[in-house]
Amino acid sequence: MAEFLVKIADERGHLTQQVENGYSEAEIRDRFAQQGFLVYWVKPKGVLSKGGLRGGRRVKPSTFMVFNQQLLTLLKAGLPVLGTLDLLIKRQKDAYFRSLLQNVRERVKGGELLSEAFLAQNAFPKIYTTTLMAGEKSGNLDEVLTRYVNFQRMALTFKKKLLVSLVYPALLVVAVTCMFVFLMVFVVPRFADLYKDLNATLPAITLFMLAVGTHMQQYAPIGTVGIVAAVILLLRWRATDKGAAAVDHMTHKLPVIGDIWLKYHVSTFSRMLSTLLTGGMPLVPSLETAGASMTSRQILNGIQNASIRVREGQSLAHSLEEQKIFPDLSVEMIEVGESTGALPAMLNSVAEFYEEDVQTALGAAMALIEPVILIVMAVFVGGVLLSLYLPIFNLASSIH
Repeated sequence: MAEFLVKIADERGHLTQQVENGYSEAEIRDRFAQQGFLVYWVKPKGVLSKGGLRGGRRVKPSTFMVFNQQLLTLLKAGLPVLGTLDLLIKRQKDAYFRSLLQNVRERVKGGELLSEAFLAQNAFPKIYTTTLMAGEKSGNLDEVLTRYVNFQRMALTFKKKLLVSLVYPALLVVAVTCMFVFLMVFVVPRFADLYKDLNATLPAITLFMLAVGTHMQQYAPIGTVGIVAAVILLLRWRATDKGAAAVDHMTHKLPVIGDIWLKYHVSTFSRMLSTLLTGGMPLVPSLETAGASMTSRQILNGIQNASIRVREGQSLAHSLEEQKIFPDLSVEMIEVGESTGALPAMLNSVAEFYEEDVQTALGAAMALIEPVILIVMAVFVGGVLLSLYLPIFNLASSIH
């Protein structure tokens, strides 16, 4: 037996976290579910039993997608699970992923289900292990894996499109920052030495710029250390529950970007929930799994609260509406899907609608941000150069 860290909620919604001994995460989850608790997650404490690995690190999404495509192809061809794993382990070039697969194989050989073996690694998305579990229980592992591969492919394609849209603005911001540091730390102090030797009377704007550049060069090492320390502290604070909630709240409050961020998570949640429901999972476990996969703390908490309401007998649409997080249109579409008995199909429609909306809004935002960055860059560089060369222009005019 091994030790597991368990987070549960009772019928009143009170959250508790405790350490439990058990044979597997699935066994502990079933134990608490039978007692009437809502299980948020079960995580191995420390090093896993049976030669498991310390969790936390994730496999690259692209590598994981290729693996699942190959796994699906071999299973459809009629190969047994152990033989399929043996073949994929030999072909796997990622050393870390290969070690995880080797542990999965040993667990399956020892009698565990494939879903339990992947879950024990604590390195794979919860939606994946839950999908495998649904396929094993229904006897349609091939069909369920096909849906997951399609979901994974669409999710990766969507993320790549978003990243491509952000590349050029990011490069502009980096260029502006590097130019600012170079001018203020290296160029401005040289002009300060020049004007000091000339003993010339300088305009106020030039004096101000020289003072800023001189101080930046003088305190550059201290400032660099301070910035690095601040970033490290911010990242550590963000890793806490309170910090993650605060950062997420501020992100959602940002103009334009906050709305895009919300719609992105709504589309991701809808796609996940549709995939799980289509695979045969009940609504409440599907909600818990989809919610646990969210990176937004505000969305995660809203879905967890909604899952409690659904467990109590409320409709999904009404439960989500109570959280006052999801857009009204998404709630209305989900309500139509529930009333017509076509909730998975409607969730797919919600995902497609908001994915397109996010791409359109992000494209419009980038079209506005890019010229703004260029204008700021031109004004800043022009202002610095003008303030530095203004005394030279005045000196030249006085000579004539």
